[in-house]
Amino acid sequence: MKTTELTVTRVGNSRGIRLPAEVLRRYQIGDTLLMEQRPDEIVLRAKRTRRDKLSWAETYQQMAQAEEDWSDWEALPEGLDLPTGEGNA
Repeated sequence: MKTTELTVTRVGNSRGIRLPAEVLRRYQIGDTLLMEQRPDEIVLRAKRTRRDKLSWAETYQQMAQAEEDWSDWEALPEGLDLPTGEGNA
């Protein structure tokens, strides 16, 4: 974990810090941050938007494009049988 010393500066009647551009890019920080106050520390996190999550339709489309082979999931593991009456003849 890398430690960087930041200077607290006056911003009007408040105080603020400047985050290096590299940090903003790496953590995809836009105009808003979330601050979590803990007993011994302050945690800053990028605010994620709902657009980061895929809908079920988008998830299906991405899975279909991946053309993954799921045929192994259709067979039961060796030594397991279907209960009687469920296709087990």
